[in-house]
Amino acid sequence: MHIGIAGAGLLGRLLAWRLSTLGARVTVFDPAPDAQARGAAGWTAAGMLSPLAELECADARVATLGLRSLDLWSKIVAQLPQPVEFRRGGSLLLAHAGDHGSAQRLLAQIGAKAPAGMAAERLSAAQLSSLEPCVHGVAHAWLLGGEGQIHTVQAMLAMAQGVTDAGASWRWSHTVGELAPGRIDGERFDHVFDVRGLGSKPELAGLRGVRGEVLWLHAPGVELRRPLRLMHPRWRVYLVPRPEEIVVVGASEIESEDRSPISVRTLLGLLSAAHSVVPELAEARMVHSETNLRPALPDNLPLLHVEPGLTRINGLFRHGWMIAPALVEDALRQGGVECAETSTCVSPIAELVT
Repeated sequence: MHIGIAGAGLLGRLLAWRLSTLGARVTVFDPAPDAQARGAAGWTAAGMLSPLAELECADARVATLGLRSLDLWSKIVAQLPQPVEFRRGGSLLLAHAGDHGSAQRLLAQIGAKAPAGMAAERLSAAQLSSLEPCVHGVAHAWLLGGEGQIHTVQAMLAMAQGVTDAGASWRWSHTVGELAPGRIDGERFDHVFDVRGLGSKPELAGLRGVRGEVLWLHAPGVELRRPLRLMHPRWRVYLVPRPEEIVVVGASEIESEDRSPISVRTLLGLLSAAHSVVPELAEARMVHSETNLRPALPDNLPLLHVEPGLTRINGLFRHGWMIAPALVEDALRQGGVECAETSTCVSPIAELVT
């Protein structure tokens, strides 16, 4: 079976890796010049895997996808040809005294939507200090157990290498013009996956870009053990530790399709918010900043649509890394694209999945 994939971002790499390792012949099309070019939205992410916290703007289905994906990520990273940092030690929700009301509203949403057995745990000052000694100055804290994080840059590179090792073909510097069931720019395939994100705008009504912004801080001596999410009047500010004394600071959701560099106002706001909970960041150095657009549909929920010869996955909003493995698994199952260890693939099943 010959599979065509339009898009080499997070979803495209996951699909290409999975299908290639299961025996399918795979060709991937993408406008980027090579596998290391940081164009796709998946590059500009801190890699928080937060099914509970994301219930603020999602539903129980997304949380369930996130929980499944946490288990899948642990298996995927173990099989990739390059090391990828993956942790599952929970995350913290933090709030200053003046933002307690916003935190309570989020906690109420979590309580109402969360799958059975999932809940936020209120922490005392002593418990917070034990879990995260570098965190100071917050009035309220909750532990969201079971949540995790993945090093997105390492994962993007490792998946690309895995795809190459499995024998797939890359068509870099190729912007897809025509995409239809079983066909990409006139080339025939047994099945086509459209995972172009915002590149699918002409075909998906209501698809829009949501701006995300991240800063990389080099912070020697600052030891964070898990992701932190701070309630803020304007953003949900997050801090995520990475190897080599890096802390990623970012804002998850800004309703704008502006791709320009980060503004002074946003830069000052993010750094001020981060410093307010981790004072030791005062001596950190900003070594990288990045902005990008995440694809979102009007309901901010993911789309999985399957028809004969074509599967579309889009609208992952700010949940991409959190739900991508489970969505890929569902897409292969629902589309009937299943490959045995003998490299024999069955024909896709015509089915619409919403």
